[in-house]
Amino acid sequence: MRQHVNPLSSNFNEIERVPSLIEMFSDSKLNFHLDIGCAAGQFLFDLALVNTSWNYLGIEIRERLVKTAKLRVQEKEIKNLYFLFGNANNILNNVQCEFIIKNVKSISFNFPDPWFKKRHNKRRVIQPNLINILSNLLQSGSLIFIKTDVKDLFDYMDLTISNNSNFKTIDKKDFNYSESFNPTKVKTDREKYVIENKLDIYENIYIRI
Repeated sequence: MRQHVNPLSSNFNEIERVPSLIEMFSDSKLNFHLDIGCAAGQFLFDLALVNTSWNYLGIEIRERLVKTAKLRVQEKEIKNLYFLFGNANNILNNVQCEFIIKNVKSISFNFPDPWFKKRHNKRRVIQPNLINILSNLLQSGSLIFIKTDVKDLFDYMDLTISNNSNFKTIDKKDFNYSESFNPTKVKTDREKYVIENKLDIYENIYIRI
């Protein structure tokens, strides 16, 4: 069970300094992927170790998990992985962080908190304002990946992204994973759990046109 954190709390209004890509990664010119809601970051650790031709950045709202992940990065001396603490909506809405969106090649939202109650939908990470920001700043051809085992949440995320005319759904059958941030189709812990328990997975890929 994961600890639920209210992303609308004023505790997240103040954003920590976000270093430049040169400070984050040893080679800032590599293709760059952002995982929003990365939890303890195991998915990104797995990716960074097997795919050193990409840089990976994780944003997580639970500070304890970010501190632990940063220590692991230092201990393992991983040069293509970095973690940020905070509310992703607040971070990416900050003008000083625009460089992240302008340089990123793809973004993933893997099994985000569903916030089932209707009055809590505003706490969901994907919001119209965030999609508008991504729409305005992402380079043409950049990708958004969403994945969840909650049908209602999938429908909500899909509708929110599809309502923006700058994003188009890609047919997953035609998508070439070998050229993506996840060429070997590494799975998150949640995805492994869902597969083991034979639950449905709902996913989509969108391209900035």
